[in-house]
Amino acid sequence: MRIERATPEHAAAIAAVYDEAARTTPATFDLEGHAPQWWADAIAANDYPFHVALDPGGELLGFARAGMHKVKPAYSTTCETSVYVAHSARGRGVGRALYDALLADLDAAPDLLLAVGGITEPNPASVALHLACGFTPVGTFHDVGRKLGRTWDVTWYERRLT
Repeated sequence: MRIERATPEHAAAIAAVYDEAARTTPATFDLEGHAPQWWADAIAANDYPFHVALDPGGELLGFARAGMHKVKPAYSTTCETSVYVAHSARGRGVGRALYDALLADLDAAPDLLLAVGGITEPNPASVALHLACGFTPVGTFHDVGRKLGRTWDVTWYERRLT
């Protein structure tokens, strides 16, 4: 597996991974994915790190990205992170490899102080990943979203950046 910066050429594969998560899991509160062009535009315009994991044959295994936490200027020292792994690649260390690369870039960013991420509960694999990567829980919003016929809690985590 290799980790590299996302490019617009990865957009179709990223769209497929995200669409599967959006349609079948509560990992995102989007109900469906975005078109590949949406992802290509997001990659091209992103000022934050965006990485993909590829198998030796070049198949996309997952992606991790950071983005603006809130649009208000005083939040500019905080970024929000997310990681999505293709269903067929879960449990193989892809999420950890992606987060290690993403967090290394965020740690090196001079103006960022904090990374945050929300996890829809229950999701023991994502909780374990965030804790292993140095995130700590901050608090839980209860019944904050409705998807797949039920409401979901989201626990927020934070990690100080160096």
